[in-house]
Amino acid sequence: MTWREWKKKLSELLEIPNDVMLNLPRIVLMGNLQAFIENHRGILEYTPRIVRIGIEEGELEITGENLILRNILPDEICVEGMIKTITFK
Repeated sequence: MTWREWKKKLSELLEIPNDVMLNLPRIVLMGNLQAFIENHRGILEYTPRIVRIGIEEGELEITGENLILRNILPDEICVEGMIKTITFK
């Protein structure tokens, strides 16, 4: 059993949400106009067409048009604009 599998089983046993126990990003979309990303590791790249955000196991890439960073907090980032794709890399 890997460390990740062990932590997942433990989170189920203790009824702790997986995103907390496994350090997973929580992504909330408001249509295709706004994305809230919690539990991030910072901005890796930012242009009006692409936003790359560090996460525990790689990065999250958001592509679209007229993308802006509305909030950049230690625990949350808000990306606004016409979002076309969200990809885990």
